[in-house]
Amino acid sequence: MTDTATDDRIDAAVRLGTDLIDAWGSWSPTMTPDAKRVAFISDRSGTPEVWVQEVVLHGDAPPAQRIPLSADPVIAVSWSADSRWLACTVATGGGVRTQVWVVQPDGSEARRIAGDQDEHAEQGPWTRSGHRLVVTFPSPALGRATKAYLADPWTGRLDDLAEGDLIHVLDISLEERFLIVIDGERGRQFCSVVDRLENQHFPLLPSGTGSTDVALVRPAPEGEPGPLYVYLASDVGLSRRQLIGMPFGPNGHRGEPRTLAYRDDAELEAVDADDAGELLLLVWNAAGRSELELYHTGSHERQAITGLPGLVATTPVLSRNGASVILGVEGPERPRELWHLDTHSRRWTRVTAAPALQSRLVVPSLEVFRGEDGITLTGWLYRAEGASAAVVHLHGGPEAQERPTFSPQHQALASAGVSVFAVNIRGSSGFGREFVHADDLGGRFDAFADVRSAAHHLVATGVADRHRIGVTGRSYGGYLTLASLAFSPGVFAAGVDVCGMSDLTWFYEETEPWIGAAAVTKYGHPERDRALLEAISPLRQADAIDVPLLVVHGELDTNVPVGEARRIVAALTELGRPVEYLELPGEGHEYRRAASRARLLTDLVRFFASRL
Repeated sequence: MTDTATDDRIDAAVRLGTDLIDAWGSWSPTMTPDAKRVAFISDRSGTPEVWVQEVVLHGDAPPAQRIPLSADPVIAVSWSADSRWLACTVATGGGVRTQVWVVQPDGSEARRIAGDQDEHAEQGPWTRSGHRLVVTFPSPALGRATKAYLADPWTGRLDDLAEGDLIHVLDISLEERFLIVIDGERGRQFCSVVDRLENQHFPLLPSGTGSTDVALVRPAPEGEPGPLYVYLASDVGLSRRQLIGMPFGPNGHRGEPRTLAYRDDAELEAVDADDAGELLLLVWNAAGRSELELYHTGSHERQAITGLPGLVATTPVLSRNGASVILGVEGPERPRELWHLDTHSRRWTRVTAAPALQSRLVVPSLEVFRGEDGITLTGWLYRAEGASAAVVHLHGGPEAQERPTFSPQHQALASAGVSVFAVNIRGSSGFGREFVHADDLGGRFDAFADVRSAAHHLVATGVADRHRIGVTGRSYGGYLTLASLAFSPGVFAAGVDVCGMSDLTWFYEETEPWIGAAAVTKYGHPERDRALLEAISPLRQADAIDVPLLVVHGELDTNVPVGEARRIVAALTELGRPVEYLELPGEGHEYRRAASRARLLTDLVRFFASRL
């Protein structure tokens, strides 16, 4: 291919990627109690905002209505049980800290009720009556408690609700007597019931390795002891996350937890319930693909839902009467759309339609390979036919997971002649408790080895020439990118670090207090494990990085503070190494504005296409 032809192909790939970024999506639905209206987040204007639309199952729905708030991105929305209010989470200045707003569904009475430029507030659930909203203020400094309140949307008044180290209120019983609360560090979150009347609390599951992420309180099924029942998605003491149920009630009554639904080939990633506690919606993660079930609590019957119009389902919501489901659906060839499921007829209906795409996109294949110690690993391969260059892509978290979702970046790289291997190394979620904890603390070195194994797999299968493999990732994936270049020299020919940590000791000093406090179980304690943190920090071995590197970071990032990027760039510049730096103004840890994502994609594609 001539240089001109190469340039043309790169230009076309960049145009494809920016076109795909402009192909807006819709996600995070929330319904009115009668399931006739839905509010959701969409970036159709270039920035995530709240939109409201009627749910029409036959014929054409009226256009969605935009609900204006502030100029900052909106990242979550929840409809109150009485239908009178929407609660919204707004990213302050586009950064990591958030504010909680309320607004009426017609766009009136919009007001901020918690959080500002210097104070981080998180949105929790509405009470079952819909009159008040849980708002949580994470610890502002080490040694300070996290506090949760009940907020009045009319007046903004905050009434004390609960406090703890790293608490989140997951649900509230109908009469507001009982709270379901989780606390603890990443991968070690435990769940408790708080009795507000008696000022007592008790754990729902025994302490131990594992975590609980979802918990709902509903009326107990007929025949169960106790008036209330908690449904949990948990892997505490278990090999995989599954559905656990437990009866409880006033005066200290509680039964024994028991498994209600389990799969040895999938993880339970989402649960929702109707108000009566008679029907549950279960979403399973099977090697990255989503599978849905309905669970009848009285009979324990499980019914598989077929015909999901996409590979991955996100943010599912079951209506209060159990008759409707609305959820986000996406796949490699389609941005996020909202779909409706009638739980009686099992009929699917599209609620929002993403723009039609004209280009043919790559559908990835699921690859299985082995780590250096024999562990089974997987990855999604977006193969660029006829090419011998490839990039290993590393997700964030590390507890996140690569899935067959809509990725403009992966598609643009493949179009430019660079295959993408989006891998799930140890530490990724979706593959069981043992796997997600396999990189904790000293296991980080084994995670580095897994990245090398991914590169070796590309060579062994003929996807890439060993001298034409790059590595990239964002957040924890950006950290792994730097670590791979620093600790495994000679494996990769170039790298792009997007908002990754370069020195974990500095990370703990500069990150938000609640983020650092939760991270000690994954990376190590900033004091007790300092020697380990220094040993796994790429900045301390920057002189081993001798291949071209592009570093990208958001100006307002306080999760992985921007100093992590500036320090590694300064070190490599002083060493005379080939390093470039892109700092995105007005962006935090997540790049929510279309213009910022387009700039990142353009620079990343051109960087790899010209250096591999």
